[in-house]
Formats: sequence, C-alpha cells, structure tokens
Amino acid sequence: MTKKLLQKKYKEVSQENLALKTELAQLKKLIFGSKSERFIPAQDDAQLNIFKEDKPEEPVVEKEEITYQRNKKGKRNHPGRHKFPSHLEVEEIIIEPDFDTEEMIEIGEEVTDRLSYTKASLKIHREVRKKYKSKETEKIHIAPLPSRAIPKCIATNSLLAHILVSKMIDHLPFYRQAQMFSRDFEWHVNRGTLCHWMKLVCELLEPLYQVLIKKVTESNYINADESPIKVLEHKVEELKGKAPPMKKVMQGYMWVYRCIVSGLVFFNYRKGRGTQGPKEVLVDFVGYVQCDGLSVYDKLAKINPAIKLVGCHAHVRRKFFEAKDSDPKRAEHVLKVYQQIYAIEKRLRKQKATIQQRKDERINFTKPLLEELKIWIEIECVTVTPKSPMGKAMTYFQNQWHKLFTVIEDGNLEIDNNQIENKIRPLALGRKNYMFAGSHKGAHNLAMMYSFFASCKAKDINPQTWLTETLDVIADHPVNRLEELLPGYVVA
Repeated sequence: MTKKLLQKKYKEVSQENLALKTELAQLKKLIFGSKSERFIPAQDDAQLNIFKEDKPEEPVVEKEEITYQRNKKGKRNHPGRHKFPSHLEVEEIIIEPDFDTEEMIEIGEEVTDRLSYTKASLKIHREVRKKYKSKETEKIHIAPLPSRAIPKCIATNSLLAHILVSKMIDHLPFYRQAQMFSRDFEWHVNRGTLCHWMKLVCELLEPLYQVLIKKVTESNYINADESPIKVLEHKVEELKGKAPPMKKVMQGYMWVYRCIVSGLVFFNYRKGRGTQGPKEVLVDFVGYVQCDGLSVYDKLAKINPAIKLVGCHAHVRRKFFEAKDSDPKRAEHVLKVYQQIYAIEKRLRKQKATIQQRKDERINFTKPLLEELKIWIEIECVTVTPKSPMGKAMTYFQNQWHKLFTVIEDGNLEIDNNQIENKIRPLALGRKNYMFAGSHKGAHNLAMMYSFFASCKAKDINPQTWLTETLDVIADHPVNRLEELLPGYVVA
C-alpha cells in the first residue's frame, strides 16, 4: 500500500473516529447529562488578560448601596411562608390548657395553620326515579334518565375526566390507575374497561377535535413540529396454512400544529414522516409556517405556494452547541453571535415592544449579525470536514438561510419554534410510561386528548374542569356551535 493511500486511509479512519466519539458523547449527554443548552464563553470579552503588558484603564462602574437588616444571630430575616389559598376549607380545632380556666379572663389567642390531606373519594351516584300510575288509564309514568355522555356507562363525567387527565397529564397508565382504585377504594376495575371508556369519550369528542383542527389552520401563522411514538400494529402472517394474529411495534409520528395568535394546539397522528400528513392538514393554508429543517416542509411549500416557511434559530444554535466539543473555537464564535441575537429578543420582550418596534430593532441589530455570520460560515465551511459535527452545523445553517432570514421581514414572527416544542413534552413524558399506543386508532385518540389538554394549558384552564363540563353538555350541544366548547372560547 502506497504512502498516499495510507494517508488517505488514516484521514478517513480519523474522521470516522471523531464522528463516533462525538455521537457517543451526545448519547451519554442525553442519558446522563444536563439538557440545558446555555452557553457560557470560555473567556468573557470584558475580562482582563493578566499577560498583557499594557494595563488597560479601569472602567468606571456605578455603585449601588444595598442595605438589609439582620437578626441577632447574624442571619437575614426569613421572608415568611407563602399564604395559603383563600378557597381552601378550614377545619378549626380549639385547644384548651390542661388546667381549670373558669376564673381566668380570655385575652386573646394564637393561631397556627397547617395543611392536611384528605384522599380523593369514590361515591355512588344513585338516580332514583319515582314511578306513578294514572288512576284513569292505569298508564305508568316515570321521568326519563338525564342525558349522558356515554349511555349505559357506570362512570360519571367527572370520573371519566379524572381517568383521562391522570393518563394524559399525570402520565399514569390504565393498569396503574386500576391498581390505585383497587388499593384505595377496593373497587376492582379492569384496565380494559378504562381503555374502552377512553375510546367512547374520544368518539364523542371527535367532531370537536375536527373543529379544533379547522380553527388552528384558519390562522395565518402557525408552528409545526413532529415527534415519534411507538404503536402496536396487528399483522396477519400465514403459518402452515393458518393465519394467527401477529403483533409488531412500529414507529408512528405525532405532527403538532400551534396557532400563534390563539395558542390553540392540535396533534395529528400519522403512520409515517412523509409529506402526506402535513399536505392533508395544510392543503388550503395561507400564511407563515415556522418549522425545523425537515425536508417535508420544503416539499410542502412547493406544493402549496401560499405557505411561507419561517426557520427556527434555536435548532441552528443547537447544532453548533453539539459541535462545541469537537470544534470549540468555531462553535464559540457562532454561539456568541446567537447570544447577542437572543439578548435583543429578551430586551424586546421585557419592553413589551410593538410589532413595528420588533421589526425595526431586528433590521437595525439582528440583520447585520446574521449577515456577518453567513459570510463567516461561507468562508470557514471550506476548511471544515463536511461530515464532522461542525460541518453538518454549517451545512444546516446554509440550507436553512432563506427561512432563518424571514424573521427580519415581519415583527409578528417569533425567533424560534420553542413554544411548540414545549407542547410536545407531555407526549415525551407519557410515552416513557405507557411505552406505546395499542393501535393506530389508539394513537389517534391520544393525539385528540393531547390536543385538548395542550390547548387548556395554553389558555390556563383546569383540564379536569373543562373536560367534565364539556362531557356534561356536548351530547345535546348544537353541532353548528361546537366551537363554543373549545378551551378558552371567546365570543367574537
């Protein structure tokens, strides 16, 4: 083997080794490390260098005098406990001294408040309907049963809401809830029964879910993202002339869409990560779609020219943050630029800037930073191995440039997609507990309930209260006015 071939082979092996080390470090960080992406420069620009010969002039720093009181032991005074909520029930217990107080005068009292816990209770909701017989016709009369969300179901709407909230928000699988009912109340319910109840509730809420989808897609600015979910798929395979049912776990995807204006969110389950799902949802959409660098969105924009894509700067920053260990100098340069960009956004939020003010500030300050960063990356990328973490980060930035720069054009646009990523967190926590959806229909039902509960959270509404009240009225509610049942509905 010649020297050139050896050098080429050595270079390939070194690059592969570096890539594997980087991948291993990222996997270790995902399992054991902190999830924070906060960037702290190795050396602050304002920090003095003790090795320089010329001593720089000391900056003039305004000083502020802060005073506080100390108690006798030399410690700061305790700020005190948080006040208890005023709506909590108070159970008052009078404690008298253990001696005779008849001839004494009461001059006051000392009150000590503590919190106690009473576990939830199950009670039988019994509906007694009186029967009457007419004296003349001997016809028997009895009042009809009140309207129910699920006919013949032994669970009331409040219990159904509790079961679904426990699964979707508190991440308690049905088998665990069944164990809790058995342990705490000696009520032995099969987890299959709980699963069936959820199925019936979702069938009832399906029309409202479709209204939610329509409400979100009618907006002119939405976030979009996707997240995987394992689904148990039933397959039939021939074996010696027989066809026994076989089960296989497959990878499905939850596509999530969020309306920036209303805060409403909906999850849309799909079997794959292809264009078909977003295409069906956004076929008539007109406006901005803020997303990551998945190629599906670029294809979607070609299919529907009314869609204008907006990039996510948080995804770009994350790529360079992940490259920090393998190429610290270049990564630190980019991360410092993004520190300045996000400092501008933080200041605008703090000042509650108007749409026009946000646009002007971005044009004056953010635009030059992005343009300088683009030129720097174009110069540096030729000296970086394309398959290295830094090379991949630079390629990602260049491919997304046309979307990243869009935030300068409109003050309504957000700098990143972090808001919708926060909405996916309950799904990520939930799938660690229940591991997979039992079927494609079950995954669709999960998407529906995640949509309603994420919208409740966005509107600061108690999901238990919302679902109970919705189940109370939805069976008799006019179909053409279902929008009124959405979380946080406001009359126009």
